[in-house]
Amino acid sequence: MVDASISGYSNSSRDLNNGVTYNAFGFPVAYDPFYVNRGSVRTSSRGMSHSGYNSSRLGFRGTEDLGGGLAASFWLEAPVANDDGSQGVATFSRRSTVSLSGGFGEVRLGRDYTPTFYNNSVFDPFGTSGVGTNLIQTATSAFGNPTRASNSVSYFLPANLGGFYGQVMYGFHEKTKYSPGLATPDEANNSRTGRYVGGRFGYANGPLDVAVAYGSNTVGDGYYAGTTTKVNTFNLGASYDFGPAKLFGELSQAREKTDIDGDFFARPASVASNKLNGWLLGVTVPVGAGLIRASYSAVKYKSGDNNPFFNEPNPKANKLALGYVHNLSKRTALYATVARISNKNGADLRVSGDFSPKFISNDIFTPKTSTGYDFGIRHAF
Repeated sequence: MVDASISGYSNSSRDLNNGVTYNAFGFPVAYDPFYVNRGSVRTSSRGMSHSGYNSSRLGFRGTEDLGGGLAASFWLEAPVANDDGSQGVATFSRRSTVSLSGGFGEVRLGRDYTPTFYNNSVFDPFGTSGVGTNLIQTATSAFGNPTRASNSVSYFLPANLGGFYGQVMYGFHEKTKYSPGLATPDEANNSRTGRYVGGRFGYANGPLDVAVAYGSNTVGDGYYAGTTTKVNTFNLGASYDFGPAKLFGELSQAREKTDIDGDFFARPASVASNKLNGWLLGVTVPVGAGLIRASYSAVKYKSGDNNPFFNEPNPKANKLALGYVHNLSKRTALYATVARISNKNGADLRVSGDFSPKFISNDIFTPKTSTGYDFGIRHAF
């Protein structure tokens, strides 16, 4: 799959100050009548990109029939940066698995998509590619929900269950365990970080597809601090093909939670948790040889550090994406996508892209909007 596009990105930040200075409790303590608002500032870039419609990649896969309904297979897939050639078959970081399958289902070993990412992608009209990528995927990925898990073992249910399907996955952290435990080096993130546990179960029959997924990713640990931090993600997605249009929807929650699991002197009494809630509505409409795509997604953060006495506003953002795909053949398509994100209360999400510039964010300027476009061609062979 080779996908190339001309892409552009523009991010704006604004001065939301009004000359009033607040203390740590949220009370105004000073006012500068001579304060001059500095308006807005913008960062932008444009150029050649890739993977605006489908991810550019080169893969090898094969299956051996072992008889008796048993089969062995492999899948090696490498990302390709065809805009500048900087990335090719140097690693198979997209997928590298070997499987054994039969009437019992499939056991798959290696690096693969996580169950929680599957819902973000399958129920997104833009398939989490290009500037149209839904905001749930953008936000939860940055929050700590991984797209792929390495060193994983997955089990998939067999395909003959009347439309029901499912997967469970365990990803090893491959950290060294010391006995006795006090021999563990006093270093952060050297005991359990990298472990992933998740599952996805759904039902697909005719025009309906619905699935629920859950995953827990260990993102931090401190043996002597007595803490382990995980990002637990839950999402529920569905789609229904009416014929003239196909509708998509998803609800998602990601929670960063720190477990207190040690008895050392440094053990904290409690640790605040952070949450991220999101939702998505989307549609695709076939028009002749083309396909219209649209989605609206929104996320809202909630921090355990928010001051309940002063009702501090939670950061939030929403995104609108519109696109059109014109199929020149079964293998070649032209596409165009535009998207815009609106940030509020300190959220700083921006449209996805290889060279999407960062916001200017400091004591003066606060991130506000992010826009982007992809105009490109995708060819499969």
